Order: sequence, then structure tokens, then C-alpha cells
Amino acid sequence: MQESLDAIGEALDENGKVVVTGCLGVKHDLIKSTHPKVLAITGPHDTPAVMNAVHQHLPKPHDPYTDLIGVKLTPPHYAYLKISEGCNHRCTFCIIPSMRGDLVSRPIAEVMQEAENLVKAGVKELLVISQDTSAYGVDVKYRIGFVRGRPTKTRMAELCRSLGELGAWVRLHYVYPYPHVDEVIPLMAEGRILPYLDVPFQHASPRILRLMKRPASAEKVLERLRGWRAVCPEITIRSTFIVGFPGETEAEFSQLLAFLEEAQLDRVGCFAYSPVEGAAANALPDAVPQAIKEERRACFMALQERISAAKLKAKIGRTLKVLVDEPGVGRSSADAPEIDGVVKFRGGKAGELRDVLIERADAHDLFGRLQ
Repeated sequence: MQESLDAIGEALDENGKVVVTGCLGVKHDLIKSTHPKVLAITGPHDTPAVMNAVHQHLPKPHDPYTDLIGVKLTPPHYAYLKISEGCNHRCTFCIIPSMRGDLVSRPIAEVMQEAENLVKAGVKELLVISQDTSAYGVDVKYRIGFVRGRPTKTRMAELCRSLGELGAWVRLHYVYPYPHVDEVIPLMAEGRILPYLDVPFQHASPRILRLMKRPASAEKVLERLRGWRAVCPEITIRSTFIVGFPGETEAEFSQLLAFLEEAQLDRVGCFAYSPVEGAAANALPDAVPQAIKEERRACFMALQERISAAKLKAKIGRTLKVLVDEPGVGRSSADAPEIDGVVKFRGGKAGELRDVLIERADAHDLFGRLQ
């Protein structure tokens, strides 16, 4: 929560005009007392209130495509495409279901209409998001919808096939490693969607995963990774982990490091466990001291930095397709905006897709020249 409050403060310092929305919006009094200058505060699921607040302070532009979906808050060349709301999991460190409820999938025709409108408006990259992307359609029993006149199941693989026909980059976020995820890997190998999966593994210890109520096991994950890479060698796997979860022992942390070494993931984020108000994990015994949590996080990230540096070094000499975010900075298929690394070069124009010859790398970013 403190990180969110800090982010609001940074946004106010940078922009001066801030609307707060989402889960934290339910803490109206806390936000107002901390940041009295915010323009408006709304809770989750309240798009009309957000749009009303934005339009009070920003004239609404007329665009025949984006008008259909409201104000677009990302740069013109990429956009987030939300396919569902809520989550059926009850992870003990998370309070999203208590705020947003169980999974509710958007109709596939509605999602595809929004995607088509965005691409027609100039969007080059669609970032598919939800709380559980691979569960898309479970709540409606994969109901049939119609996409361009074709009957299409409300299901992740079918959605990816349809999105892959639009001619834009399609990047998948927050994908649980369910068996049917295997069906989208050939689409990546064929170049229809980006060879990129954001899979939040969170840990590798079976006991810690049970305490977290996470639906995965390290052994199965490693097996799946080998299978995915066999089908699509270019696939980029991003993940997030939590260290210092209540009860985590040194042996279990070592198990996590061993998993990281074997998994050789491309992009990784790591958080030291922090209690969230209302989360079930707060009641678990054997809290890990803050100093040990931070020490483990630093150790974890040092290992991942070595893995990342080696993987990026292997790209030197290759020519990569890059989406330019601003002159001199872009992203390859392996880089999601704001959370991954970037490719740096001279020149280019925002929104262009350009070839870049990679000449140098560090632990996080690539450096090259436009071709």
C-alpha cells in the first residue's frame, strides 16, 4: 500500500493532475489525507467515474475508433487489452478477489471489437491483461461468440488466434501455467503472437506454494518450460517471485535459488514479502525478519542478474525487430513496457517497427544501431 501511495505522490510531482482508481480507491480517506491534491478517487470496476473525472479536466478528443472505448491512457502505439476481471484463486498473500470478486470474462466479440478499434487507431502492440489470463472463459463454460462472423469459443487459445490475425504485436500477461497454455506456443513459433509469456510462479518450494495456495509445482513448471522451448526456442519467459514469505526457511530459499538456476528465466521480478491488510497470509506463523527478507531478495536478484546478462550477451550480433517507444529507445519481442529491459540506439520515431543490429549488452538492456 505504501508503494502505491508513493507512486501517487510521484505522479503528482511530475504531472500535478492525478485520478486514483482501482483497488486502493476503496481507501478514500487514507488517499485524501496523504495526497489532498488528487483530482478524484474511484474504486475498482468504475470506468464511468474515471471517465467523468478525466473529462472534467481534459477535453475529450474526437476519434471514431477510440471514442468507442473511452480515453486511452497509454502512448499511441501500444495499449492494454483487458479480457476479464476478478479471480477464482484465493492466494493467501492477495486480496484482489475480496475487492473484485470471482472471474468475469468479457464476451470474446466485445474484446475483439476493442482490439480491432485499437489497431485501426494506430496501435502496434496489444498487451493482453487480466488477473488470470489463462482462465479466460472458464466462468462462461467457453461460450461461443462470433468474431468476424465466425463462431469462436470464449477461450484463451481461440482469442490468441483471432488477435493474431490483426497484424499487431500480441503480448500475454499473467498467464497461469495450465495445460491448455501449451496450445498457444505453436502460435508463437508461427509468428502469429509474440513469443512471450508472463507467468507468475511466485516460489518453488512445495510447502511454501501450498501456504500461498498457488496452483503449481516446481517440477511440473520445469517440465513445461522444456516443452515450450522445444516448440518455440525464441520464447521469452517472465515471472515474479516472493521471498521471505511467512515460514520460509533457509533450505526453502535455497530450493528457490536452485529452481531459478535451472529454469533460466529471461525476465524476473522479486518482492520481499510484505503483509497486505486483509490477506490470509498475515495470520501465518514464523514471520521472516525484515533484514533476512531483504538479504534474500538481494541474493535472488544477484543470481538473476547473472542469468539475464548471459542471455542478453547471446543476442549480440543478431538483428532484432524493435518497436520504437521514443527516439533512441525501443523494445524487442522480449520486452514488455515499463517492467522489462529496452533496446537503445540512435534515431527512430515513436511507433515505428525497426530492425536493430545488437552490438552490446549489459545485465538488463541491449544496445545497437538501426538498419
